[in-house]
This record gives sequence, structure tokens and C-alpha cells, in this order.
Amino acid sequence: MRYVDGPTVEVDVFIAAPAGRVWELVTDIELPARFSSELQEAAWVEDGVRFVGRNFHPAMGEWETTSFVSRREPLRAFAWDVSDPDDPSSSWWFELEPGPGGVHLRQGMRIGPADSGLTIAIEAMPDKEERIIERRLAEHADNMRATLEGIKALAEGVA
Repeated sequence: MRYVDGPTVEVDVFIAAPAGRVWELVTDIELPARFSSELQEAAWVEDGVRFVGRNFHPAMGEWETTSFVSRREPLRAFAWDVSDPDDPSSSWWFELEPGPGGVHLRQGMRIGPADSGLTIAIEAMPDKEERIIERRLAEHADNMRATLEGIKALAEGVA
């Protein structure tokens, strides 16, 4: 697995709640910061179009990114590209599949194609590129799982 291949990871959960409630939660860009160990906060800069996120990682410190909403299909999909909508450093999405008894919710992300903080680590240790990417995808998967479980608890009225 190489950076140029656009490594991707997805996680999913079934939520026993109406699609409208799940949609409301996934489009709240501030919500993932409640559950993620990396995303600290997010705020709209241009409502519904662009937002800024502040992140922290022990190995990389603190940084901010600007994200651009790239897909908004009510009750189906909400996605954004980081840094540059034409050449993102990463792309993120939520996809909803309403069905009997609730919603199958999937969150995913793709690294690249533009450079990111991960590029620095890969350039410093090119022989470890695959391991660096695998570890980063695992970190993203852990945070996405925590976010989906948090959304599930809120949507089902458990939290």
C-alpha cells in the first residue's frame, strides 16, 4: 500500500433510529470532536460549504485544516475534501442506507492525492511507507469507530 494509491478505510454500524435523526448528527461538523482523539474542534467558516478543523496527534502536534463540502445528498451522503477541493490531502464521508428498523451508517476516508502531514513521515523513512500508512489508517479507523458509536448512542437515545 502506497500513498499514491489513495489508501482508504471505512467502518460501519447499524443504528436503530430514523434516517432524519442520523442525518442531523452526521451533518453536525462539531459532533465528531466529542468522540475522536484527534479532531479537537470544527467550525463553519462558510455555512454548509467550508469549515475549519483543529486537530492534535502526539507525533505531529496541533494543526488546522480547511475542508470543503463535496457531497450533500440529504439522508444519503455527506462528504468533504481537506485543504483543496481539486487536489485534497484527504477526503472523508458518511453514507447512510436507510432500511427496515434503522440506518446502516458508514464512515470512510481516503488519503491523498495531495501531500499531507503523513508525507513528511514517508519522506523521512521511505522504506517504511507501507507500515506508516497502515498505522495511520488504523488510527483513523479507531477514531471513526468511536464517532459512529457516539452517533449511534445519541441517535438511539442511549447517551
